[in-house]
Amino acid sequence: MRKAIAVFFIIISICCISSVYAANTNANNEIISQETKSQLIEIKDKELKSMEDYKEAYGSDTYGLVAYILNKVRLYSIPISFLGIAISAIYQYVIGVKRLDTRDKGFNAMIGIVTMLIICQVLPLIFAIVVKGWRG
Repeated sequence: MRKAIAVFFIIISICCISSVYAANTNANNEIISQETKSQLIEIKDKELKSMEDYKEAYGSDTYGLVAYILNKVRLYSIPISFLGIAISAIYQYVIGVKRLDTRDKGFNAMIGIVTMLIICQVLPLIFAIVVKGWRG
């Protein structure tokens, strides 16, 4: 019986598939406006300049690129970690009041997220010390 229901839903899904065609509704037939293009080019140039600064500071393309990526990881790890800590706190303190396994799951997740936050914040410093200090 389950196989028949699954086959029925697959057949219905195949029959209901239709093509969707995108149409440009902009009057000037431009997908992106000139202002948006200039902003995107400005952001791209700024990031390329920042990457070149890292390459010059570390004296190598590879080390500069790694330092640039570690800096971006350091910046973006903070809000992501705070969001993860908030979600795991909800699991631990709100849902975990009635279910002990959920409380333990929330606590373990919080410990993992805080550990990853510390690693993401300290790793660029360690990289800078190793590359600039030992390499010269």
